[in-house]
Amino acid sequence: MMTSPTAAAAPDDAHADAHTATRAVTRLSVAVAVVLIALKAFALGASGSVSILASLADSALDLVASLGIFFAVRWAAAPADEDHRYGHGKGEALAALVQAGLVFASALFIGWEAVQRIFDPRPVTSGYWGVLVILISIALTGWLVWMQGRAMRKSGSMAVAADRAHYASDLAANGVVLIGVISGTFLAAPGLDAAAGLIVAVWLFWGALAVLKTAADHLVDKAVPDADRIAITTAVLADPRISGVHQLRTRMAGAVTMIQMHIDLEPTLTLDAAHAIVVEAENRLLAAFPRADILIHPDPRGRAESYPGVFVESGQDGLR
Repeated sequence: MMTSPTAAAAPDDAHADAHTATRAVTRLSVAVAVVLIALKAFALGASGSVSILASLADSALDLVASLGIFFAVRWAAAPADEDHRYGHGKGEALAALVQAGLVFASALFIGWEAVQRIFDPRPVTSGYWGVLVILISIALTGWLVWMQGRAMRKSGSMAVAADRAHYASDLAANGVVLIGVISGTFLAAPGLDAAAGLIVAVWLFWGALAVLKTAADHLVDKAVPDADRIAITTAVLADPRISGVHQLRTRMAGAVTMIQMHIDLEPTLTLDAAHAIVVEAENRLLAAFPRADILIHPDPRGRAESYPGVFVESGQDGLR
């Protein structure tokens, strides 16, 4: 793909802004996880609540996951090199996959402990501390999720999206924990505290499934959504000199959208004229997808041959 200097400048700026936002929010995620672990460890020692234990275990895995994403987004932001010609964006999907595994482990641990406490209830003591810590946790987590949302809108980072999905589920989980601690402390119903821990486990398991699916879609090169493919073909066909788009292929590599296609052009065009049309099409695509890597192959109208690739027979996106 040949792109004009003007077209290249905007995506470079977009990448720089995206990486800056992503690095900042991953640092914040690690810091919040450390603070929450310290607070919940204190509350667990004071109360002995299984709900607090569930929340503490989740926060400990949050820290591990956040550290993984902290390093993954920096590796994924590294420019393409001789060994990784498509860049390192898949590193984000790998980090999200590891995070999903950690959340699954957390859900199993919390669920087992909650079931044990349901059959063997234990009183919740010093619940006031537990309530205070969980309220602080909800406030900190809510602020982090809001900051991650801002970073996602700038970067489109899948790793940050996975981290945000986890912390967003933590918000609801902390609400359940709060109910459990209040029930065990003020209603003298420790069984409700254990039941709240079990609900947290189920919630975490469900959230991990969503993270796993997103990471898997990236790793197996699932095409972008139909709406994006329609937007791609619409942008390219805005030029009446392009009469068709075929063999459109799309996939994601981290926050980068990979776009490949063939377009139909007038057979009598000079190479220079065809190149100019392709560059204009690239610029239109970059306006709609600033974080995109684009490869466009021009075909003479009516004389395009089937691309001899191994994936063509399975069906391709696009239209004539």
